[in-house]
Order: sequence, then C-alpha cells, then structure tokens
Amino acid sequence: MNLIRRRFLSLGAAALAAPLSRRAFAQSYPTRPIHVVVGFAAGGGADIMARLIGQALGERLGQQIIVDNRPGAGTNISAELVVKAQPDGYTLLLVNSPAAINATLYDNLSFDFIRDIAPVASIGRVPLIMVVNPAFPAKTVPEFIAYAKANPGKVNMGSGGNGAPDHMSGELFKAMAGVNLLHVPYRGVAPAITDLLGGQVQVIFGTMPAVIELIKAGKLTALAVTTAQRTPTLPDVPTISEFVPGYEASQWYGLGAPRATPADVIERLNRETNAVIADPKMQARLAELGASVVSGTPAEFGKLIVDETAKWAKVVKISGAKPD
Repeated sequence: MNLIRRRFLSLGAAALAAPLSRRAFAQSYPTRPIHVVVGFAAGGGADIMARLIGQALGERLGQQIIVDNRPGAGTNISAELVVKAQPDGYTLLLVNSPAAINATLYDNLSFDFIRDIAPVASIGRVPLIMVVNPAFPAKTVPEFIAYAKANPGKVNMGSGGNGAPDHMSGELFKAMAGVNLLHVPYRGVAPAITDLLGGQVQVIFGTMPAVIELIKAGKLTALAVTTAQRTPTLPDVPTISEFVPGYEASQWYGLGAPRATPADVIERLNRETNAVIADPKMQARLAELGASVVSGTPAEFGKLIVDETAKWAKVVKISGAKPD
C-alpha cells in the first residue's frame, strides 16, 4: 500500500470516527463541574437567577454548576470570555438583555454575539417598573405624559448607566410617548434610586428586585410595568402598553455557549433547563422575583436574541447613547 493510499484511508477512518466520538462525548456529558459566567457582580438579579437555575440544573445533570461572576464593560467581559472558551459544554454564559443592546452600543467589540454565542435555552422575562417619587404630581402614565409635555426637558430620568436596560427602556418610552426627558446616568441603579427618593430625579425604569420593596412600603409609586402583560407580583399596576400601544421592554435571561459546542450537548442542556423551569416550585420561586417563565428550543431563543438586537439597535441610534 503506497503512502498516498495509506493517508487517504487514515483520513477516511478519522472522518467516520468523528461523529461517533461526538456522540459518545454527548452521551457521557457532563463528567465534571460546569461554569456559568455572569456579567454582573454577586448579589444582583442576574447572579440570583444564575444561582437559582444553576443549582437545580446541576442536580439534574449530576454535576455542580459553578457561577463565575465577571462584571465589567456592560457584560462584554463575560461574553468575550465565553466566546474564547473551549466549546465543550463546560463553560456557559448567562445571557440577558444587555447582550442585545451592546451589539450596537459598542463600536469595537472583538466578537459578534449572534454569530459567536450559540443559544442554549431561554429561562424567563422580568419586567422593569416605571416608578416616581410619591410627591411627583403625576400618578398615572397619561398624567406623566401630559406633565412631561407641559414641562419639556424639566423631568429628570435616572438610570443605572448609559446604555443599561433601564436607560434604553426609558429611551424607548420617550420615543413612543413623544416626551422630552433629561437622562441622568448613574454608576448603578442604587444611587439612581437614592436620588429618586430624594427628588433629584423624577422617574426611573427600575428592575423588579431593586424597587419592589420600596413600592410595597409606599416610598415609591409604580406607574406601570414595561412588559406586554401585567405581572402577578403587582397585579393592579397597568402596563405601559395600555397607554402607549406597542411598548414592551423587559429583562430576559437564558443560557448560551461557545458557537462550536456540539449540538447534542446543547440539546441536552436545553432539555434539562426546560425541565427545571417547568417545575411548579421553580416557577413559584421565579414568580417571587417577578419573572415569568419562557421555555423553548435553542432556535426559538436564538430568534429572541436576533429580534431584541434589531429592536434595541433602533433605540440606541435614536437616543445617541454612548457607553460610559
């Protein structure tokens, strides 16, 4: 047998063995702990979501899920880490709405999120809440719009930073309601809430975990939630879309992986994640956080990411937002 023939047969054998090897890998997966990278510091909403889902998912997979907090650059540091990780299913990313915003907000990213992160599974949506100080004269969304139009540029809108989901939700409201609000960015939502309580800003679009207790205590007034449907956590609070048709914004969460991760591994992770969020006890716990469950296939989660990226690209361009 000559050298060329031996090389040809060797390549053919390798090609036939590769699918078998991948299938064997997927069947044995996972054999060691899995890391879920989160682009926020410990203790925040994203971190709580990752740990809650991670514990239950780890129990189903028979391996520990380790949450790896890598905050910075609006979650781009965490995304880049996962993009460059081995595509073996042992490094995952907690994907949420900043990923869709950052695609347009940042000019020189080293990765293309839609191309480089494989969607694995969606988890849920959490509304933001349009809140004002109780001393503010407007008590409803229509009253707020009327007041803002009568006082253009005199209503301050606080946020957790330029391009943050709460900022973009406010910019979407400005564009759709036709009002002129002055954006005041802070380094995080906590100082924005402090100044809202003190009257330095008049409105914020706060995350549910950040403002819910202040609403219950009467220290903030909830005008509306940003999701298309009302939230069971605040059933008497209307949606913005009841007054501004077509408005919708939310914090959404899911899992992603490096783009070359084997399809069988992604399918396994998707199946187990869907099982986790289908559990009534998990749904009750998520509801306590204001989250509604969103399950589906990797392709359906991928479509959500693509649609949200296109949506927020328009808002970023209209607002002229630039990263801090």
